[in-house]
Amino acid sequence: MITVKFRAGIPAFVLGALLLGGCTTGTTRPDEQDSTGSLGQVEQPNEGAGDIYVNLAVAYMQNGQMDIALQQARKAIEVDPRSTGAHNAIALIYARLGEPGLAERHYRIGIELAPRNPYIHNAYGTFLCQQRRYEEAEQEFVNALKNPLYRTPELAYTNAAVCTRQRSPERSDAYLLKALQTNPVFPPALLQMAKLSLTRRDFESARNYLQRFNAVAPHSAESLWIGIQTERALGDKDRAASYQLQLRSGFPDSPEAQLARESEGR
Repeated sequence: MITVKFRAGIPAFVLGALLLGGCTTGTTRPDEQDSTGSLGQVEQPNEGAGDIYVNLAVAYMQNGQMDIALQQARKAIEVDPRSTGAHNAIALIYARLGEPGLAERHYRIGIELAPRNPYIHNAYGTFLCQQRRYEEAEQEFVNALKNPLYRTPELAYTNAAVCTRQRSPERSDAYLLKALQTNPVFPPALLQMAKLSLTRRDFESARNYLQRFNAVAPHSAESLWIGIQTERALGDKDRAASYQLQLRSGFPDSPEAQLARESEGR
Protein backbone atom coordinates (compact mmCIF):
# COMPACT_ATOMS: atom_id res chain seq x y z
CA MET A 1 0.00 0.00 0.00
CA ILE A 2 1.30 3.43 -0.94
CA THR A 3 1.27 6.02 1.82
CA VAL A 4 1.32 9.63 0.68
CA LYS A 5 2.76 11.97 3.29
CA PHE A 6 3.65 15.62 3.17
CA ARG A 7 4.71 18.13 5.75
CA ALA A 8 1.91 20.00 7.41
CA GLY A 9 1.25 23.66 6.78
CA ILE A 10 1.93 25.93 3.83
CA PRO A 11 4.58 24.50 1.48
CA ALA A 12 7.76 26.50 1.92
CA PHE A 13 8.87 25.94 -1.65
CA VAL A 14 6.06 27.86 -3.25
CA LEU A 15 5.88 30.75 -0.85
CA GLY A 16 9.63 31.00 -0.44
CA ALA A 17 10.20 30.99 -4.16
CA LEU A 18 7.58 33.63 -4.74
CA LEU A 19 8.45 35.92 -1.89
CA LEU A 20 10.75 38.20 -3.85
CA GLY A 21 8.16 38.43 -6.57
CA GLY A 22 6.69 41.12 -4.35
CA CYS A 23 9.72 43.34 -4.57
CA THR A 24 9.61 46.30 -6.89
CA THR A 25 11.55 49.50 -6.89
CA GLY A 26 10.70 53.09 -7.56
CA THR A 27 8.40 55.69 -6.07
CA THR A 28 4.73 55.36 -6.91
CA ARG A 29 1.82 57.71 -6.43
CA PRO A 30 -1.64 56.94 -5.09
CA ASP A 31 -3.53 59.26 -7.47
CA GLU A 32 -4.00 57.01 -10.51
CA GLN A 33 -7.59 56.59 -11.63
CA ASP A 34 -7.40 53.33 -13.59
CA SER A 35 -6.52 49.78 -12.52
CA THR A 36 -3.00 49.87 -13.93
CA GLY A 37 -1.57 52.18 -11.29
CA SER A 38 2.08 53.11 -11.68
CA LEU A 39 2.58 50.28 -14.19
CA GLY A 40 0.65 52.38 -16.69
CA GLN A 41 2.94 55.38 -16.28
CA VAL A 42 6.05 56.23 -18.24
CA GLU A 43 9.03 54.83 -16.35
CA GLN A 44 11.62 57.24 -15.09
CA PRO A 45 14.92 56.65 -16.91
CA ASN A 46 17.14 57.55 -13.96
CA GLU A 47 17.33 55.44 -10.83
CA GLY A 48 17.06 57.46 -7.65
CA ALA A 49 19.08 57.08 -4.46
CA GLY A 50 16.16 55.37 -2.74
CA ASP A 51 15.97 52.76 -5.49
CA ILE A 52 19.68 52.05 -5.19
CA TYR A 53 19.28 51.34 -1.47
CA VAL A 54 16.27 49.09 -2.17
CA ASN A 55 18.29 47.05 -4.67
CA LEU A 56 21.11 46.75 -2.16
CA ALA A 57 18.69 45.68 0.56
CA VAL A 58 17.25 42.93 -1.65
CA ALA A 59 20.72 41.74 -2.67
CA TYR A 60 21.92 41.52 0.93
CA MET A 61 18.68 39.78 1.95
CA GLN A 62 19.12 37.18 -0.78
CA ASN A 63 22.66 36.64 0.48
CA GLY A 64 21.44 36.09 4.03
CA GLN A 65 23.04 39.27 5.41
CA MET A 66 19.89 40.46 7.11
CA ASP A 67 21.52 43.09 9.32
CA ILE A 68 23.01 44.94 6.36
CA ALA A 69 19.82 44.45 4.35
CA LEU A 70 17.84 46.14 7.10
CA GLN A 71 20.28 49.04 7.19
CA GLN A 72 19.96 49.58 3.44
CA ALA A 73 16.15 49.37 3.55
CA ARG A 74 16.05 51.96 6.32
CA LYS A 75 18.26 54.25 4.25
CA ALA A 76 15.90 53.83 1.30
CA ILE A 77 12.94 54.97 3.40
CA GLU A 78 14.95 57.83 4.85
CA VAL A 79 15.84 59.04 1.35
CA ASP A 80 12.33 58.50 -0.07
CA PRO A 81 9.57 57.85 2.50
CA ARG A 82 7.05 57.46 -0.35
CA SER A 83 8.88 54.60 -2.05
CA THR A 84 6.61 51.58 -2.24
CA GLY A 85 9.62 49.43 -3.07
CA ALA A 86 11.40 50.54 0.10
CA HIS A 87 8.43 49.73 2.32
CA ASN A 88 7.99 46.40 0.56
CA ALA A 89 11.65 45.49 1.00
CA ILE A 90 11.80 46.38 4.67
CA ALA A 91 8.55 44.48 5.26
CA LEU A 92 10.08 41.37 3.70
CA ILE A 93 13.13 41.77 5.90
CA TYR A 94 11.13 42.25 9.10
CA ALA A 95 9.02 39.20 8.25
CA ARG A 96 12.15 37.09 7.88
CA LEU A 97 13.50 38.46 11.15
CA GLY A 98 10.38 37.34 12.99
CA GLU A 99 8.91 40.83 13.45
CA PRO A 100 5.42 40.41 11.96
CA GLY A 101 4.02 43.59 13.48
CA LEU A 102 6.67 45.78 11.86
CA ALA A 103 6.38 43.85 8.61
CA GLU A 104 2.63 44.40 8.42
CA ARG A 105 3.01 48.08 9.23
CA HIS A 106 5.26 48.63 6.24
CA TYR A 107 3.16 46.49 3.92
CA ARG A 108 0.14 48.62 4.79
CA ILE A 109 2.08 51.85 4.22
CA GLY A 110 3.25 50.57 0.84
CA ILE A 111 -0.27 49.62 -0.20
CA GLU A 112 -1.60 52.99 0.95
CA LEU A 113 1.01 54.69 -1.23
CA ALA A 114 0.31 52.48 -4.25
CA PRO A 115 -3.05 50.72 -3.92
CA ARG A 116 -2.90 49.36 -7.48
CA ASN A 117 0.62 47.96 -7.27
CA PRO A 118 0.23 44.17 -7.80
CA TYR A 119 3.69 43.28 -6.51
CA ILE A 120 3.17 44.55 -3.00
CA HIS A 121 -0.31 43.01 -2.86
CA ASN A 122 1.24 39.64 -3.77
CA ALA A 123 3.98 40.07 -1.17
CA TYR A 124 1.50 41.09 1.52
CA GLY A 125 -0.71 38.16 0.61
CA THR A 126 2.27 35.83 1.01
CA PHE A 127 2.96 37.32 4.43
CA LEU A 128 -0.67 36.93 5.52
CA CYS A 129 -0.71 33.34 4.32
CA GLN A 130 2.37 32.58 6.39
CA GLN A 131 0.52 34.10 9.35
CA ARG A 132 -2.38 31.69 8.62
CA ARG A 133 -4.70 34.59 7.83
CA TYR A 134 -5.91 32.75 4.77
CA GLU A 135 -9.02 34.73 3.82
CA GLU A 136 -7.15 38.04 4.00
CA ALA A 137 -4.28 36.53 2.04
CA GLU A 138 -6.55 35.35 -0.76
CA GLN A 139 -8.05 38.82 -1.05
CA GLU A 140 -4.58 40.32 -1.45
CA PHE A 141 -3.77 37.89 -4.26
CA VAL A 142 -7.05 38.82 -5.92
CA ASN A 143 -6.14 42.48 -5.54
CA ALA A 144 -2.82 41.83 -7.25
CA LEU A 145 -4.59 40.12 -10.15
CA LYS A 146 -6.88 43.09 -10.72
CA ASN A 147 -4.06 44.99 -12.43
CA PRO A 148 -4.12 44.06 -16.15
CA LEU A 149 -0.46 45.05 -16.51
CA TYR A 150 0.78 42.66 -13.80
CA ARG A 151 3.67 40.92 -15.52
CA THR A 152 3.75 37.74 -13.42
CA PRO A 153 0.17 36.88 -12.45
CA GLU A 154 1.13 33.20 -12.20
CA LEU A 155 2.82 34.10 -8.90
CA ALA A 156 -0.39 35.34 -7.34
CA TYR A 157 -2.47 32.53 -8.84
CA THR A 158 -0.14 29.87 -7.40
CA ASN A 159 0.05 31.54 -4.01
CA ALA A 160 -3.73 31.80 -3.94
CA ALA A 161 -3.96 28.10 -4.78
CA VAL A 162 -1.68 27.18 -1.89
CA CYS A 163 -3.54 29.35 0.59
CA THR A 164 -6.99 28.11 -0.36
CA ARG A 165 -6.13 24.40 -0.59
CA GLN A 166 -7.51 23.40 2.82
CA ARG A 167 -10.43 25.81 2.88
CA SER A 168 -11.64 25.38 -0.71
CA PRO A 169 -10.01 22.66 -2.85
CA GLU A 170 -12.20 23.57 -5.82
CA ARG A 171 -11.11 27.21 -5.79
CA SER A 172 -7.51 26.14 -5.26
CA ASP A 173 -7.69 23.90 -8.35
CA ALA A 174 -9.06 26.77 -10.38
CA TYR A 175 -6.21 29.05 -9.30
CA LEU A 176 -3.60 26.45 -10.28
CA LEU A 177 -5.18 25.96 -13.68
CA LYS A 178 -5.18 29.73 -14.21
CA ALA A 179 -1.51 29.85 -13.24
CA LEU A 180 -0.64 27.24 -15.86
CA GLN A 181 -2.86 28.87 -18.47
CA THR A 182 -0.94 32.08 -17.87
CA ASN A 183 2.46 30.37 -17.87
CA PRO A 184 2.49 26.65 -18.80
CA VAL A 185 6.11 26.25 -17.68
CA PHE A 186 5.87 27.95 -14.28
CA PRO A 187 7.77 25.53 -11.98
CA PRO A 188 5.94 26.13 -8.67
CA ALA A 189 2.54 25.58 -10.30
CA LEU A 190 3.75 22.41 -12.03
CA LEU A 191 5.12 21.08 -8.75
CA GLN A 192 1.88 21.87 -6.95
CA MET A 193 -0.06 20.00 -9.65
CA ALA A 194 2.26 17.00 -9.28
CA LYS A 195 1.74 17.05 -5.54
CA LEU A 196 -2.01 17.40 -5.89
CA SER A 197 -2.17 14.53 -8.40
CA LEU A 198 -0.21 12.33 -6.01
CA THR A 199 -2.53 13.01 -3.08
CA ARG A 200 -5.45 12.08 -5.36
CA ARG A 201 -3.67 8.89 -6.41
CA ASP A 202 -3.60 9.98 -10.05
CA PHE A 203 -0.04 8.73 -10.40
CA GLU A 204 0.26 9.06 -14.18
CA SER A 205 -0.64 12.74 -13.95
CA ALA A 206 1.78 13.18 -11.05
CA ARG A 207 4.57 11.70 -13.18
CA ASN A 208 3.64 13.93 -16.13
CA TYR A 209 3.61 17.12 -14.08
CA LEU A 210 6.86 16.19 -12.36
CA GLN A 211 8.55 15.59 -15.70
CA ARG A 212 7.29 18.95 -16.95
CA PHE A 213 8.60 20.54 -13.77
CA ASN A 214 12.07 19.02 -14.13
CA ALA A 215 12.24 20.12 -17.77
CA VAL A 216 12.29 23.75 -16.61
CA ALA A 217 13.71 23.59 -13.07
CA PRO A 218 16.21 21.52 -11.07
CA HIS A 219 14.83 19.01 -8.63
CA SER A 220 14.26 20.01 -5.03
CA ALA A 221 13.97 17.72 -2.04
CA GLU A 222 10.21 18.05 -2.26
CA SER A 223 10.02 17.17 -5.96
CA LEU A 224 12.29 14.15 -5.50
CA TRP A 225 10.13 12.84 -2.66
CA ILE A 226 7.08 13.25 -4.87
CA GLY A 227 8.93 11.33 -7.57
CA ILE A 228 9.84 8.49 -5.21
CA GLN A 229 6.24 8.02 -4.08
CA THR A 230 4.88 8.33 -7.61
CA GLU A 231 7.23 5.76 -9.12
CA ARG A 232 6.73 3.33 -6.26
CA ALA A 233 3.00 3.54 -6.86
CA LEU A 234 3.48 2.96 -10.59
CA GLY A 235 5.79 0.01 -9.92
CA ASP A 236 8.87 1.51 -11.56
CA LYS A 237 11.55 0.51 -9.06
CA ASP A 238 14.42 1.84 -11.17
CA ARG A 239 13.00 5.35 -11.38
CA ALA A 240 12.11 5.33 -7.71
CA ALA A 241 15.66 4.27 -6.86
CA SER A 242 17.07 7.01 -9.08
CA TYR A 243 14.99 9.67 -7.32
CA GLN A 244 16.02 8.25 -3.95
CA LEU A 245 19.70 8.38 -4.87
CA GLN A 246 19.36 12.01 -5.96
CA LEU A 247 17.56 12.85 -2.71
CA ARG A 248 20.20 11.16 -0.56
CA SER A 249 23.12 12.77 -2.36
CA GLY A 250 21.66 16.22 -2.93
CA PHE A 251 19.54 16.75 0.19
CA PRO A 252 20.75 14.23 2.80
CA ASP A 253 19.56 16.21 5.83
CA SER A 254 16.17 17.25 4.47
CA PRO A 255 12.87 16.15 6.05
CA GLU A 256 12.04 14.52 2.71
CA ALA A 257 15.16 12.36 2.89
CA GLN A 258 14.11 11.28 6.37
CA LEU A 259 10.63 10.41 5.10
CA ALA A 260 12.17 8.39 2.27
CA ARG A 261 14.37 6.46 4.69
CA GLU A 262 11.44 5.74 6.98
CA SER A 263 9.32 4.52 4.08
CA GLU A 264 11.83 1.96 2.80
CA GLY A 265 10.70 -1.65 3.10
CA ARG A 266 7.02 -0.86 3.51
